[in-house]
Amino acid sequence: MRGTIRKGVVFTWIFASLLIGCSKQNDAITQAEKKEAAAGVAAPSIEETKAIAEEGFIYGLPIVMNYAVMYAYAIDRDSGQFKAPFNQIKNEPRVYTYKDTAVITPNSDTPYSLLEMDLRAEPMVLSVPAVEKKRYYSVMLVDGNTFNYGYIGSRATGNEAGDYLVAGPDWKGDTPPGIKKVFRSSTQFSAAAYRTQLFNPEDMPNVEKVQAGYKVQPLSAYLKQPALPAAPAINFPKIDKELVKTNFFEYLDFALQFAPPGPEELEIRAKLSSIGIGAGKTFNFKDLSVEHKAEIVLGMKEGDKKIDEKVADFGKNINGWRIGSPFGDRNFYKGDWLLRAAAAKAGIYGNDAVEAMYPMTRWLANGDELDGSKHHYTLTFAKGQFPPVNAFWSVTMYDGKTQLLIKNPIDRYLINSPMLPQMKTNRDGALTIYIQKVSPGKLKESNWLPAPDGPIYMVMRLYWPKTEPPSVLPPGEGTWQPPGVMVAK
Repeated sequence: MRGTIRKGVVFTWIFASLLIGCSKQNDAITQAEKKEAAAGVAAPSIEETKAIAEEGFIYGLPIVMNYAVMYAYAIDRDSGQFKAPFNQIKNEPRVYTYKDTAVITPNSDTPYSLLEMDLRAEPMVLSVPAVEKKRYYSVMLVDGNTFNYGYIGSRATGNEAGDYLVAGPDWKGDTPPGIKKVFRSSTQFSAAAYRTQLFNPEDMPNVEKVQAGYKVQPLSAYLKQPALPAAPAINFPKIDKELVKTNFFEYLDFALQFAPPGPEELEIRAKLSSIGIGAGKTFNFKDLSVEHKAEIVLGMKEGDKKIDEKVADFGKNINGWRIGSPFGDRNFYKGDWLLRAAAAKAGIYGNDAVEAMYPMTRWLANGDELDGSKHHYTLTFAKGQFPPVNAFWSVTMYDGKTQLLIKNPIDRYLINSPMLPQMKTNRDGALTIYIQKVSPGKLKESNWLPAPDGPIYMVMRLYWPKTEPPSVLPPGEGTWQPPGVMVAK
């Protein structure tokens, strides 16, 4: 789920040539300074401008990344990643491959159904069918702030059929008859990511039947009432990797108009406003003075550095795997914008810990970086020591540079628990996964996880983790620990 936003795109820095130009007297920062001077408020200094740009980049990165995905999925029909217009579900009767590039660290375990919602005119009603109890499914509701504000599915609401209401921040109304629960988005545009378990390739027709039961309609249609007037048309600004580099804050300006600030956002919003950034404003990097351009670039670069450091140091290091939980709702983050930005950069749209855990690694237990061009590796689960889950688990391979799935000769991007019957165990009952860029040979190919010819990034996914011991919960403190990756002997 996640044109194309990936690591090294949003975060590629503005070249020095962009700093060349004449000083502007009417740019966003100068206008903000004049307004504050007229109000008797001291305008930010050049150094303060840099600090605000740094904070603003950290605060705004997930918001801009989300806008880029929404633009590719629901607005730009030529993006190569387009799914469906707003308020229409796109069912994907397949799993993601190396060709899916809009979102970093994509899930290749479960076929997706994707829904981008425009909640300005009225709420939407999401209906789910009855799903057989052995099949895990979930509907994650995530808004423009990248807050996971609700769940429908096996863990959260059960596998029974039901109708659920999703409303925007401005909706005022009572829960209609027949609605099991009301979910409230903090932004006027929101998304729903449906994950439906696939047991094996032959199971896809059964998944398609479940997907066909996912329905969405406006509240007025659900109540069999006349449709409400449509919301005003919007001229969505085109976004791609080049435009992001030069006008990051202009996209933030645009997105914030659909995101009323929460109490914990008032301070950062006020700081951004002091340099001309905010809902209803028009920040254009090209119009800034040379001095302000330099400070904005440096501030953004410092912000990006802090995000990278947070990603690298996130959670607890257990046998070379970083284990933590950087995803949640507004109450989870409590204004920790650095944590939210690190979560987006590590893998935007991850689940809450109770829904899924994501141990991730780039390293051996001793700290050496994993590199498929230098070594072959193994990952061995002792007998009876598989990840403890109520649903299923997987280990997915990504290119360490792009965090995207890699093209390989057997079209395999992961090893997961439904594959266990086809895999070979060792004499002691342990399971060894062979991690390398070339086949380990026919006898071991059932256990081969193809690796890139370079840096490696791997993510475990533990869907609906068990809460009783052994468990990966609480994050980083659980009684179950993942085994370390080893250099093959």
